[in-house]
Amino acid sequence: MSEKINILKRYDKDHLHRIALPLGGIGTGTVSLGGSGELRDWEVMNVPAKGYSTVTTGNDAPFFAIYTKNKNGTSNTKALLGPIHPADYQHYEGRSVNHHGFPRFREAFFEATYPFGIVELSDKTMPVKVKLIGYNPFIPADADASGIPMAILTYEVKNTSDQELEVSISGNIRNFIGKDGSKHKSDWKGDFIPIGEKGNINQYRSTEKLQGIYMYSESVDKDDAAWGTFAISTPKSEEGKITYRTSSTKNDWYNATLNFWDDFSEDGLLVEKDEQQDVDPMASLAVLKTLKPGETKTFTFYLTWHFPNRYAWSAERLTNYYATQYADAWDVIENQIDRLPELTDKTLKFSNNFLRSSYPEEIKEAALFNLSTLRSQTVFRIEDGKMFGWEGVMDRFGSCFGSCTHVWNYEQATPFLFSDLAKTMREVEFDYATRENGHMGFRTKLPLEKGASGIDLAAADGQMGTIMKFYREWQLSGDSEFLKKHWPKIKTVLAYAWIENGWDADADGVMEGVQHNTMDVEYYGPNPQMQIWYLGALIAAEKMADFMDDKAFAKKCKKLFSYGSKWTDNNLFNGEYFVHKIQVPESKDAIAKGLVGEHRLKGLDLNDPYYQLETGCLVDQLVGQYMAHVLGLGYLVNEDNVKTALLSIQKYNKRETMFEHFNNMRSYAMGDEKALLMASWPNGGRPTIPFPYWSEVMTGFEYTAGIGMLYEGMEQEGLETIKNIRDRYDGLKRNPFDEAECGHHYARAMASWAAVIAAGGFLYSGVDKTIKFKDKPGSYFWSNGSAWGMCEVSKDRDDFSVNFEVLHGKIELKKFQLGEHKSYNFKGGKLLSEGECASLRF
Repeated sequence: MSEKINILKRYDKDHLHRIALPLGGIGTGTVSLGGSGELRDWEVMNVPAKGYSTVTTGNDAPFFAIYTKNKNGTSNTKALLGPIHPADYQHYEGRSVNHHGFPRFREAFFEATYPFGIVELSDKTMPVKVKLIGYNPFIPADADASGIPMAILTYEVKNTSDQELEVSISGNIRNFIGKDGSKHKSDWKGDFIPIGEKGNINQYRSTEKLQGIYMYSESVDKDDAAWGTFAISTPKSEEGKITYRTSSTKNDWYNATLNFWDDFSEDGLLVEKDEQQDVDPMASLAVLKTLKPGETKTFTFYLTWHFPNRYAWSAERLTNYYATQYADAWDVIENQIDRLPELTDKTLKFSNNFLRSSYPEEIKEAALFNLSTLRSQTVFRIEDGKMFGWEGVMDRFGSCFGSCTHVWNYEQATPFLFSDLAKTMREVEFDYATRENGHMGFRTKLPLEKGASGIDLAAADGQMGTIMKFYREWQLSGDSEFLKKHWPKIKTVLAYAWIENGWDADADGVMEGVQHNTMDVEYYGPNPQMQIWYLGALIAAEKMADFMDDKAFAKKCKKLFSYGSKWTDNNLFNGEYFVHKIQVPESKDAIAKGLVGEHRLKGLDLNDPYYQLETGCLVDQLVGQYMAHVLGLGYLVNEDNVKTALLSIQKYNKRETMFEHFNNMRSYAMGDEKALLMASWPNGGRPTIPFPYWSEVMTGFEYTAGIGMLYEGMEQEGLETIKNIRDRYDGLKRNPFDEAECGHHYARAMASWAAVIAAGGFLYSGVDKTIKFKDKPGSYFWSNGSAWGMCEVSKDRDDFSVNFEVLHGKIELKKFQLGEHKSYNFKGGKLLSEGECASLRF
């Protein structure tokens, strides 16, 4: 299989330490594949669990091992792991990492093309080389196929000796049902000892196509988030001999692992134990095959799980969507075993075509690797399929509940790859988080209650961004019934800006009011971040109003946009970038209820409001313009000012090194790393206490600026910005599959997918049935959330030719546009389904 995977990134032995590639489906939780072949971060039980391996750190953690024997009877047994990193050698009891006492391979490398991770293992004392391929199906526009609670582990073993070999691989895991890492105790040494298991049982199962061990519990509370089932299985085949153990000896002084090792090392076969003596019995499953000299054979294992109960930020129990599709962990693999070849081929088609695109390497890496966030515990789906998200996750808890609108405003991966999921998020925002007066709580409480699930605080950027996002989902899906259903609420949400003492109380297109925002503070007076979001919402609403034949509302939006856009250029642009004009209300009573949190309002000093930007150069001052470009809405402010502001961000906010940089907050860039600061004050005037994150570096904001540069033709600067981010996530210092902000797997970092959209000049409208690409020769992967494929653009002198191919789904087109001045009209429209192409000449 490995030969079918085109590789995007290779990590050498010095850049493996932090690698952890999440394996699992959207909304299912994951277990991560480490850079040396270890399984780490067992997060399958509805909660984050960084560093958690189902047991106290040591030799009991889940692992795979290999046994080899040649005709002379010489045998070897090793864990399928690379060497321990030197930073992990010291520990108070000599067990700083899992499997510290196992024989390991001396050489390890890691290759990745998300969702595939490949670990290469070799050792001078072993007669084999091993490639471990870990993955889970990932198919854009098919959320269910991309949401299977499963990790597939395929070991490709090559006999490098001149003798025939017996080779056996065994997977081993203790029954951890009930232990999600959230409940624990300590012993006299202070060890972290997870608890919660009770009455756990391992059961051997064999069907026509599968053999494995099913794990369940008879005593764990069935309402617990850690209650459920787990299975390890392998496909039956004529060439492999499968053996198993549902238990080992009692695990006093770690004798269970010793007993397994002795049994497996004897002949590569396992002998079943008659009695399960531990409360978390150890399950082992082995496959033995014979390899001729130079021959390669594959050993495949499936890890499947089913933990239906999720509490997230709800006090009431929720049911995971995936649990409505499968009865238990064994049902997962039985249900999918026949489909896996097809799902794997489609996943390969996605990743390989994406890689053969002409997009620069830094764009491919940033866009592709951040898709892993969709499978992390940041994201979940409830019983009816609606998708929700934390902002990110901490080691043990979710970070900042409620599908926060001002954070999720930035990301573009969900809508352009899974349009149906994005639409459910809009449904939640407008149907459940919005009150009758248009106040949208920027966080949504669970369980859902129509019109009453939003928190008591509205965010100006969050609320305006949801209007632009709704326009995006309408355009991508072409679902006009979706717009018609929600149009009254969309109008109300925008009109909330015009309430008395609100954001734009005089309804002139300028936000003068108090504006809570993604910096977790309120800005007082007009500022570029909120104002340009507002302009984007106005023009998006105008276009939706036109479609709805709501002429009065369209006229008002157009009028406010026209005045607000000119005012912004004339009053906020200082010749280099857009600034913040402080404007405070006359009194606290002159602030509409719901715009400032009560605790903040009590301590507010209107004579000197803390946490402002003022004359600063903000990294994402043009975030609304970034969004407008993605949506094809044109310029919200003067085009020349946009480019000048981006050049100023590059000039004033970029740091070639962080050694001289002072930062009183969190550090996401350090040492000799390059980054864009959140803010700078090149002309002085920094407030004594600026907004909290002023000195930080956060990737989602950097992507916004960098992608904005790509849209303005500043290709070198934009690519450099993206490359600097990815250089920081190099496998040694940070995990390439975990861009952090306020937590791991931060949602805002999925703004990186917009780099693909910008680089290809992609724009699609399912309403008008039009599609657009750059008039630049190249191969462009495209996706509109319900279909995807490739667009090949070539040029012969002044003539362009296009080969447009659909690789998944279907798309209806009336007009194909290349650049600004070349177009092709399909008479009567054209419907292209999977496998079909359109060849055009311009």
